[in-house]
Amino acid sequence: MADEAAIRLSDVSFTYDGPPVVEHVNLAIPERDFVCVIGPNGGGKTTLLKLVLGLIKPQQGSVEVLGHPAHYACRRIGYMPQHVQLDPQFPVSVMDVVLMGRLGKGRGVGPYRRADKAVVLRVLDEVGLGKVRDRAFSALSGGQRRRVLIARALACEPELLLLDEPTAHLDPTVQDDLYALLRDLNQRLTVVIVSHDIGFVSVFFKTVVCVNRTVHTHPTSELSNRRVAEMYGREVRIVHQGGMEKIEN
Repeated sequence: MADEAAIRLSDVSFTYDGPPVVEHVNLAIPERDFVCVIGPNGGGKTTLLKLVLGLIKPQQGSVEVLGHPAHYACRRIGYMPQHVQLDPQFPVSVMDVVLMGRLGKGRGVGPYRRADKAVVLRVLDEVGLGKVRDRAFSALSGGQRRRVLIARALACEPELLLLDEPTAHLDPTVQDDLYALLRDLNQRLTVVIVSHDIGFVSVFFKTVVCVNRTVHTHPTSELSNRRVAEMYGREVRIVHQGGMEKIEN
């Protein structure tokens, strides 16, 4: 149901043997929400993501994902990390990269099954790269590579899609195309995007989660200049430009 929480954090605090990185976090993200997580460097965004993925456990509070403790839900999450350990010059095809997303889906030892390949072909079509499935990954543009990595995250047939900096270092037009793709995926998935750069808050997003040790959630339309300035510790200005909410220093 759309009113159920895909992600729920209750009074969560976490520290890496020092001051709290996140503290007393209460957060509920409904199913089918399209969320942008923003905040300054070191504010706790990556830690929040690791908590949701079940990679770390809070010292206080609880984390539930898709109705279960986070570490039990990991196979139902598609994840695109910020830094991918994949040498772009390694002789691997687009199909090979996306097939990596099928690892752990009940496979035994041996070659990929026909069913695995059918899923990969479907998600490649979904991200608009079905025609280049046999092309070398290294031959693709930056935007195409991001789509391949999104397809890899989709290959596990997730219910929740988490992406860390999916549009970093891409041209604005390519960024917009990628956000349009993610908006389409949001029709069937909960989508959460993490970003340290709030050059804009797109009208694509339904919700903004502001993280700077503490966490505050806002509908996109209610994100104010004052709130962003408080979070970033400096004066910023939100201006409406061509359908976008752009934040300027």
